[in-house]
Amino acid sequence: MIQIRDLSKAFNGTPVLRHVTLAIKAGETMVVMGRSGCGKSVLLKHLIGLLKPDAGSVHVDGIDITQLSGRSLDKLRMKFGMLFQSAALFDSMSVGENVGFALREHTTMSPGAIRKRVQECLEMVGLKGIEALAPSELSGGMRKRVGLARALAMHPEIILYDEPTTGIDPVMADVINRLIVALRDQLKVTSVVVTHDMSSAYKVADRMAMLYNGSILQVGTPEEIRRSANPAVQQFIRGEAEGPIQEGLPDPNAFSRLALGVSAARGKPR
Repeated sequence: MIQIRDLSKAFNGTPVLRHVTLAIKAGETMVVMGRSGCGKSVLLKHLIGLLKPDAGSVHVDGIDITQLSGRSLDKLRMKFGMLFQSAALFDSMSVGENVGFALREHTTMSPGAIRKRVQECLEMVGLKGIEALAPSELSGGMRKRVGLARALAMHPEIILYDEPTTGIDPVMADVINRLIVALRDQLKVTSVVVTHDMSSAYKVADRMAMLYNGSILQVGTPEEIRRSANPAVQQFIRGEAEGPIQEGLPDPNAFSRLALGVSAARGKPR
């Protein structure tokens, strides 16, 4: 369904993606995991044509999305639904207006048909009857689910999830995880989930890919990733400070040196 080939992207001369190659099968949930700031969201934006690569290509259902623009790109984007990290709801619109936004903009459906589809989508995510509420009246978990309902409204073939469990409590995170699995099983959608939440990753993934230093380090099933012999993969999935991944981490000896300096200063006579 999606074929990423030798994809590279830099911002202001700083490489973010380096020759990324990844194949995503129709109907599967692919989890792209990695540290914050490693380029996961940048990769998602390439999949939907929000960013153009410096090199490489992204084929969606056999079509190179990097070569499209204007109406051709808009037409291909109709295959996608996207759940943004912050849900990205329009504050000036009600819940119902948010969910039905793409239907109003891109279809000729009647207002009555749009209302019915909005109700169906909200019911799918467990939020029946809240169409009149404003986004400001919703909890974080409800906002995420409304964002997911909006992503479902156009009957997408592919759903992109940007950190779907970030900023919500563990119980609601599990609700989101179960929804992702249910949508795969019941609607047969292809899903790409970017996350650094390993609990979520293991629950939703058919396969997992680790993005590290701008490249795909390893791809495999959850069990293959658990048994990986790669030390960087093991460090990440275990959440350990010690290991080959050190960029941005504090020097473990710095605190010891600071503590010794404080102790010495306290021991000096006044």
